[in-house]
Amino acid sequence: MAVYCCNHSAMLLSPSTAVSTSVSSSSSSSSLIGFLSFPRLKTLRFKSRNAYPKLRGFSVSASSRSLEALIFDCDGVILESENLHRQAYNDAFSHFNVRCPSSPAESVNWSLEFYDKFQNLVGGGKPKMRWYFRENGWPSSTVFESPPENDDDQAKLVDTLQDWKTERYKEIIKSGSVEARPGVVRLMDEARAAGKKVAVCSAATKSSVILCLENLIELERFKGLDCFLAGDDVKEKKPDPSIYITAAEKLGVSVKDCLVIEDSVIGLQAATKAGMSCVITYTSSTSDQDFKDAIAVYPDLNNVKLKDLETLLQTIVTAA
Repeated sequence: MAVYCCNHSAMLLSPSTAVSTSVSSSSSSSSLIGFLSFPRLKTLRFKSRNAYPKLRGFSVSASSRSLEALIFDCDGVILESENLHRQAYNDAFSHFNVRCPSSPAESVNWSLEFYDKFQNLVGGGKPKMRWYFRENGWPSSTVFESPPENDDDQAKLVDTLQDWKTERYKEIIKSGSVEARPGVVRLMDEARAAGKKVAVCSAATKSSVILCLENLIELERFKGLDCFLAGDDVKEKKPDPSIYITAAEKLGVSVKDCLVIEDSVIGLQAATKAGMSCVITYTSSTSDQDFKDAIAVYPDLNNVKLKDLETLLQTIVTAA
């Protein structure tokens, strides 16, 4: 339950309002697919700079903030992309008839439960496949009838699968069947209509983010962004705050007057380290992370209005 202060009286926002300071998941460690299981992945937890003590009283922060810029992450916030990546991988495995020795009767298929954990265990497409094939045996395929045994052939298989998967992912994004997450486009439009600056800051590659934005928020909105930064534009990735500090400089706005919308604790850390307030709109793969430093947590932005976010910034409460 999140606690905020309005008109000098404490107001409790129950979970039914979709606002809380933490989200828990009851998912347990279990066999992800018949031939592979992982130990339980520990929830990422970071020490808060302003961890809440036991709440005994409340007072409005002496330096209230005014919302001047709304900054969106891309993957997970504008687009819930992980399931689309999983679909593209599975399509590649099926297209090339990729079959591991541990399950030779059918092509490899990564389940949703498996991928939710796997994506947080191994980063990057090629490293994911290499790890998986090392654990389950290098597969036969239409690329190599027999499992590749030397480094060059293994690299060729992984490169072939990754290239095809990337093109398939682009096709999925361009197909018109993928939509932005609920409330995102409306909230962007509300902010622009109210004279607020709107930005997108993503750790993904620029080409990938451009593809998503052009197809999901439409070209006119994309061109109308006041700032757009991708992982290529800064030296350090999130949770380093560089991308958000750079955005504030380009926007000409104080960091305290920026509000970031993120979906993971890594993004949350980047925002708070930059001195910005942050709200979370979590996904199935981040729902059990520790969001205690967020000023609000939502399952999506469908019922979140610009005035709600302005109120949050103006009435940040600290423990007395």
